[in-house]
Amino acid sequence: QVQLVESGGGLVQAGGSLRVSCVASGRTFSRSHMGWFRQAPGKEREFVAFISSISSIRTYADSVKGRFTISRDNAKNTVYLQMNSLKPDDTAVYYCAASTGLADFRNRYQYTMWGQGTQVTVSS
Repeated sequence: QVQLVESGGGLVQAGGSLRVSCVASGRTFSRSHMGWFRQAPGKEREFVAFISSISSIRTYADSVKGRFTISRDNAKNTVYLQMNSLKPDDTAVYYCAASTGLADFRNRYQYTMWGQGTQVTVSS
């Protein structure tokens, strides 16, 4: 099984950039599809970005398209989320998630492993 640990969150001004990382332990990372989700206070956890196991598919929520980039380094067992042109609405706890099989990558219930989350706060 994969265990996930996020890092890189913090406080940034609107318009700034931040990169969050998720390091995975275990031997199945290279076969795992990875997603980033976020949860703001009082809101449901929502899909942000997805990358397939060999990076052949990458997709984003409409709210972050053109501003965020997901990538992975299977040699380092790490998935990244580069966030540019940040807005106050991007403030949330960001979670990475893994699954070896997905029918709907936007559906958080289809991911089998989750990290503990990292806080991203964007000030106006």
